[in-house]
Amino acid sequence: MNKKRPFLMALATFGAIFIVFFILILVFAHLTGRPTPFPSGDRIGVIQVVGPIISSDKINRDLIRFREDPSIKAIILRVDSPGGGVGPSQEIHDEVAKTVKEKPVVVSMASVAASGGYYIAAPASSIVANPGSLTGSIGVIMEFTNIEDLLDKVGLRTNVIKSGPHKDIGSPVRPMEESDRAILQNIIQDVHNQFIDAVAEGRGMERDVAAQLADGRIYTGKQAFDLGLVDRLGNLQAAVDVAAELSDVEGEPQLVYPEKEKPRLIEFLIQETMGQLRQEIFPGLQYRWNGP
Repeated sequence: MNKKRPFLMALATFGAIFIVFFILILVFAHLTGRPTPFPSGDRIGVIQVVGPIISSDKINRDLIRFREDPSIKAIILRVDSPGGGVGPSQEIHDEVAKTVKEKPVVVSMASVAASGGYYIAAPASSIVANPGSLTGSIGVIMEFTNIEDLLDKVGLRTNVIKSGPHKDIGSPVRPMEESDRAILQNIIQDVHNQFIDAVAEGRGMERDVAAQLADGRIYTGKQAFDLGLVDRLGNLQAAVDVAAELSDVEGEPQLVYPEKEKPRLIEFLIQETMGQLRQEIFPGLQYRWNGP
């Protein structure tokens, strides 16, 4: 019997340490909003989209992580963005649409959720905006700068060797031909039509109605609500209430935020290199959703 006591004491000590450690993890998770290895209770994930949309990687990883977590009953996409790149916005849009099929996704618009910011919101289960939020701006824009006159003043000349007449389309060192303009206008119109289709499908609108709203103008949250672009007026807490209602969460849900990822040097270098290559291959050619 005496021989068993040290073992029982060690087991009890280990159990007490484990319980204290477990409680500390839960307290830390509750205070910081971070997920824990021991999910408990009903939780709502909050993903923030702040600033220009230049990459979809982090946001989509967070969407997938929350979508696959059974303890996350709904997701809030907190958008404070004037828009950004077409490709990243479309990728986030598609991931939101996929997530909606498995659990509610509620968009909470902060100061600005326009252009690409509205594009990623369109397929959500519900959209909540402040009355003064700026949204809409459903459109696409390309911008080119011509510096021929400046180069003439300083005596610089550019020699271009190209495989076809449109390889240097949008070049800042030559006039834009009408054929160039027609090609670029067709691209803009095609992407704009994709935007209109996304809004019509996501909002359950007739395409003609969505097209009438898609002339690039911005709307306040209240105007967007009156036009059917937004479902409810309110702040982040209102979005939490909507998410809880859609996911049948009773009581006050725990809000969980994704863990912050440390920036990795190699990813930064790759992005910078790819950006430089795009400029070398398509000089002057950039297009984005038209933000305010």
